[in-house]
Amino acid sequence: MKGLRFIIPLAVFLVLVGFLAVGLKLDPRAVPSPLINKPAPAFTLPRLDDASQTVSREQLLGRAFVLNVWASWCGPCREEHPHILELARTKAAPVVGLNYKDQRADAQAWLRQFRDPYELSLSDLDGRVGIDFGVYGVPETFVIDKQGVIRFKHVGPVTPEIVRTRILPLLKELNA
Repeated sequence: MKGLRFIIPLAVFLVLVGFLAVGLKLDPRAVPSPLINKPAPAFTLPRLDDASQTVSREQLLGRAFVLNVWASWCGPCREEHPHILELARTKAAPVVGLNYKDQRADAQAWLRQFRDPYELSLSDLDGRVGIDFGVYGVPETFVIDKQGVIRFKHVGPVTPEIVRTRILPLLKELNA
C-alpha cells in the first residue's frame, strides 16, 4: 500500500510532463482560426488618413485583398514591414491596413517614417474589429477572397517565405 502512495503522484507527474513536452513542440504561430473559410466579420471603420471617411467590409468585396493588422507601438510590425512593402509592390492584391488600438497621430507618423504600403488603412482604436477577427496580437495577416471569405490567417510577422509560399500562391488562385 505504501508503494501505491508514490506511484499515483509519479504517474500524474509523468502525464503532465508528457503534455508539456507535446505543447512545447507546437508552433505558436499555427493557431487555428475558426474563421477560415467563413465570411469576414462585418465592420465599418474610419480611415486612418481621414477619420471623416469610413470603409465597410462590403466596400472591399469584389476583389481578393490582404488585411494586415499592425500598430505603431508593435516591435514585430517593424520587423515585418519591409515584407509588407514588398508584397504591396507585387500588386498581387490590395493590401489593407487595420491599425489596431493605436493613436491616429502615432500611426500616421509611423507610416510616414517607414513608408505606407497600404492601399488604405483603417483605424480600430478600441480593438473591437480586431477582436471580431480573432486577433491574438499584432501583427496578424489575413487573405480575404472576392466574396469576403477569410482564406488564410498568419499570426506574427510575415516573412519572405510566408509571402512566397503561402500568400502569393493563394492570391494567384483567388484571382484566377
